[in-house]
Amino acid sequence: MEKYQRYKLQIVECTQWLSNNGYFGALRGTGGNVSMRIEGEDTFAITPSSLPYDQLRPEDICILDFDMKPIEGERQPSVESGFHLVTYKNRPKINAVIHTHQVYASIFAILNRPIPPLFDEVSLHLGTSIDVIPYALSGSGDLIDNAATKLGNMCNAYLIQNHGAMCMASTLEKAWLNVELLEKTARIYYGALSIGGEITQLPEDIVGLLDEIRKAK
Repeated sequence: MEKYQRYKLQIVECTQWLSNNGYFGALRGTGGNVSMRIEGEDTFAITPSSLPYDQLRPEDICILDFDMKPIEGERQPSVESGFHLVTYKNRPKINAVIHTHQVYASIFAILNRPIPPLFDEVSLHLGTSIDVIPYALSGSGDLIDNAATKLGNMCNAYLIQNHGAMCMASTLEKAWLNVELLEKTARIYYGALSIGGEITQLPEDIVGLLDEIRKAK
């Protein structure tokens, strides 16, 4: 098996599942992207640009170094590759990044409204708050810079204003779970706001405890 094959296989499996379950916003679209840091190297694997996900094959996955130079793959890498790279450079413990256009998280992205800590399970995985990365054009240097300003909170999920969401973790499996947890909390928060009344957040001491546990992992 070739050097990067296991990364490519994992990315294809994850990407196609996310697409089939509506996390990229359009079943026939090509939005969203998935990447993994290559262990022991300053390189990462990422989905290509503008390829329908039902056609995605392991050989389509692109391998780039940390200078954005292609190492392997014939296709054009995702336009959001720099967005993933800035995460790997700023967060050494992060080994997988998933960018989605999932519906309920995107509602709060267009409202420019962070999602507060509502569930202990979610906060344990995602962090104390799901903050909003300020808007900039997809694939632009400005969007990369805007993301860099938020990564220091050490959380594992972010909303991207008027765009979508980004989740990350130490493994692809955990980042994949974080995508689902983000949609869970966004959907319930949306429903609670629609009903009206007071939204109860987790107690501050519990949020602090969960944050300590999460960062110690």
